[in-house]
Amino acid sequence: MTESALLRASHITKSYAGVQALKGASFELHAGEVQALVGENGAGKSTLIKIITGAVAADGGEIILDGRPVAHNSPQVARSLGIAAIYQQPALFPELTVAENIALSLEGGGWWRRIDWRWRRLRAQELLAQVGAKIDVEALAGELTMPEQQLVEIARALGAEAKVLIMDEPTASLSEEDTRNLFRVIRELRRSRVGIIYISHRLEELPVIADRVTVLRDGQTIATRLMSEVDRGELIRLMVGRELSSVFPKREVEAGEVVLELRHLGCRAAGVRDVSLSVRAGEIVGIAGLVGSGRTELARTIFGLTPANEGEMLLGGGRVRIENPVQAIRCGIAYVPEDRRQHGVVPDLPISHNVTLASLDRLSRLGALDFRRERELATDYVKRFAIRTPAIFAPVATLSGGNQQKVALSRWLATCPRLLILDEPTQGIDVGAKAEIHALMSDLAARGMAILMISSELPEVLGMSDRIVVMHAGTVAGVLGRAEASQHGILSLALGHTGVPPQTQCVS
Repeated sequence: MTESALLRASHITKSYAGVQALKGASFELHAGEVQALVGENGAGKSTLIKIITGAVAADGGEIILDGRPVAHNSPQVARSLGIAAIYQQPALFPELTVAENIALSLEGGGWWRRIDWRWRRLRAQELLAQVGAKIDVEALAGELTMPEQQLVEIARALGAEAKVLIMDEPTASLSEEDTRNLFRVIRELRRSRVGIIYISHRLEELPVIADRVTVLRDGQTIATRLMSEVDRGELIRLMVGRELSSVFPKREVEAGEVVLELRHLGCRAAGVRDVSLSVRAGEIVGIAGLVGSGRTELARTIFGLTPANEGEMLLGGGRVRIENPVQAIRCGIAYVPEDRRQHGVVPDLPISHNVTLASLDRLSRLGALDFRRERELATDYVKRFAIRTPAIFAPVATLSGGNQQKVALSRWLATCPRLLILDEPTQGIDVGAKAEIHALMSDLAARGMAILMISSELPEVLGMSDRIVVMHAGTVAGVLGRAEASQHGILSLALGHTGVPPQTQCVS
């Protein structure tokens, strides 16, 4: 460690109810540096960040900022010292305007002071312009999309003139354009000598934006390396403590009969039009495309959330019309949605209730739930999917992102579906958990399940799909076989180009 460090966390320890979350972890950040902080879920990243921001008190160790120990840290103390954090789930007040939310962290004084509303709006507009956000400062924060809320959070941190800025999964819900804007802002902050702690499960982002990377594992600091001296494979080995033979353990499975066939399917309300595709038993068909291409809208149409009003849908060769999710479930369709916390699981309910929520009719007799069968079913899935939990009665909110995703999968697999639709199945989970989810998908396909997988991560689409359907403007732009697919080819179709360019990075 050098004396020029802007922020230094030395030998930090923290335990919760006897569980050691941090075991002497250390971290050092320099002014004008972007340092990535990575590790599997449960490695201690969140606990370390909470201690730095004063949200949690450490059991031992020391936080030093600008060469001075930070005593009795708290959120107020951290903010006053120039430490700001931007979390994956923005913490805005939904009933206040954008300008008011930004002003909360910028303006001081008592309740009697006079507010300069014009200055407040102009300052908010200036800060939003710095992050490339075209957002009405008079709009209510609760009416903004998730990416827009995140950009407001970044603008608020800029206005507070933070010395240390912590970004926790900042690009998880941002489009490609928003991500480029964010990286531009980060580079400007770096030039202004702001130190940035960048937490992300998207390892491919780190060489683009980070100067150094620190790896946490099991509450300990494993290594700090220059980003230019470490590759993805080495990072994965440091994070999980073992070699991963493959993050995408795709098995070769002989496809069976056609389970789902769409013929010119459309839904005017969802913006889906003239979609034709098929999925066979044992096959994983990837759905690729840019944000707004209609991928999620297609999944919602198939599942009956926004029923189709054009074309045909066939299941097992028979024509069906699905008007709602209840009919979809009865037809053997399961859907794990993109927003895990809002639609995939019920965080405050125990694992047992979450696993059985979609199959209560099979566990009930004369209107009464058979709790013994519920416990048996939940226990079976916890064991089968290696869900890390002390008990099936633990609230899902206490689980890591990867284990929450396994619970969401368990719920729908308990309905015994023929077709499983997965929308962003590994979004926001670490590389080790991704490998586990991918292995589960391969196992389900090997057992004959038909899987329709929507993903924004091209390596995932290429690594796990037997065929890839690329969408553009609500319809199918093209279909690529596994052997011919490449990132270049997918992006060309996703952008609406009719001619697929020469293949690169082919996956065989």
